This record gives sequence, C-alpha cells and structure tokens, in this order.
Amino acid sequence: MNTIQQTKKLDGKVAVVTGASKGIGAAIAKQLAAEGASVVVNYASSKAAAEKVVSEITAQGGRAVAVQADVAKKADIERLFAEAHQAFGKTDILVNNAGVYEFAPIEQFSEEQFHRQFNLNVLGLLLTTQAAVKQFDSAGGSVINISSVVGINPLPNASVYSATKAAVRSFARTWCVDLKDRKIRVNAISPGVVPTPGYNTSLEITQEQVDQFVQSSISGIPLGRPGTTDEIAKAVLFLASDDSSYVNGIELFVDGGLAQI
Repeated sequence: MNTIQQTKKLDGKVAVVTGASKGIGAAIAKQLAAEGASVVVNYASSKAAAEKVVSEITAQGGRAVAVQADVAKKADIERLFAEAHQAFGKTDILVNNAGVYEFAPIEQFSEEQFHRQFNLNVLGLLLTTQAAVKQFDSAGGSVINISSVVGINPLPNASVYSATKAAVRSFARTWCVDLKDRKIRVNAISPGVVPTPGYNTSLEITQEQVDQFVQSSISGIPLGRPGTTDEIAKAVLFLASDDSSYVNGIELFVDGGLAQI
C-alpha cells in the first residue's frame, strides 16, 4: 500500500529567525521547521539553548543550524548570513524577533539604556533586513517583524521600548512598498501578554512577580488569558507561507483582543 506524503507549507524554504534560542523565537523556529523549512537559529549568547532548539528540530527530521550573532552589530549580521548561505544556499523567510526591553520612569532613563534598545530593536532590525534581502531570489519571500501591542497601547515606564516597537510596525508598512519590485512581502506581528523567560531575565523579577503581572493583566484581555509562544509561532507561519500570499504591510495583533480596548 502506497503512502501519500503530504506536502508541507514551507518545503524547500530557508528561514532565518533572530533571537531564536528561547521563548517566542524558539517556538517560531520549531514551527517553521515542522512545516518543512530549513532554519537558521540565531542567538546572541545562549549557545546551549540554541543548540537544544536545533536538536529538537533535527530529532523530528528537520534541518537547522545555530549561528551566533549580535544583531545590533553589522559585522555579526554579515557573518550570520554568510553562514546561513553556506548552510542552506539562500534565504526565503526572515523573522526579526530579537529584541530587548528595559522599563524605567522617564526621569531615570539613561542614554545607555535608550541606545541599547534602539540599537537592537530598530537599527539591528534594519541592518538584518538589509543583509537578508540580498539573499532572496527572484521568487521573493517574506519578512516578518515581531513588534508588540505596546507599540500602540501605553504601558507604564515603557516609553522607550514602546517607541522602538512603534518603529518596528512602521517598518512593515513602508518596506512592503520599498521591496515591492523584489516580490518580498513585509508584515508585523504584535503579541500581547505572552509569558517567556525574558520576563524574568530582562526585567530582573522573580517567577512569583511574573505570575502576579500575568494575573493582573488577564482582566484587561477579552479572551481572559495570556497567549502562548506557540500561538505567536502559528501566526508567523501564516505570514511566512503562501496562505498569506496577498497579505502585505499589515500589523497582525495576536493579543486576545487587548489592542481593541
């Protein structure tokens, strides 16, 4: 009896996912790989975590490599895409997920904190996209920027982070025009409350404080619960695949309705 092999949505595609060693980025890398993409798992410092993501992908029959690069540094970005090209020969999908956040009152925010967030969240995203599109072929492809609901919804002490994410969503709207002749679609995804390890490390708070924050946020979410990393990853898959072939320049809120209130 012959078995009919089902074609996966991203068969033959190559995806680069920045900040993919944990949290949302790791979920995205695994979701894209499960649908047939060869995945470059970028990380800045968490080598063991990135290699674990690669191992999980290859254990399921997928293809992936881990590549270290600080995407706030142009030289690192150039090396990232050189290694991506060496491993898989091209790029079809770029997911700009890497980012950092620090919260502080306006009067306490330093120049160093400002530049750290803008250098990674905004400049890094620009430089990464510049490098990626050089590897897209004539068939085009998809760029997905991970923004945040705080780009339009105020969050106390998050003015700088919110400003970076407003820039990210703006990039999607303008780059879809700038790259139209290359057949490259550009969209943004804005997650809402999605608990990840970054809540603990970036905010330097305990798991108990994370749980308290999530619990306090639930009342403001129409669906009455936080999101999961897998739910964000599925939205990325939609924008990366031909399922969204006529979707371009949008911001997709994956937030349980939070942006609507």
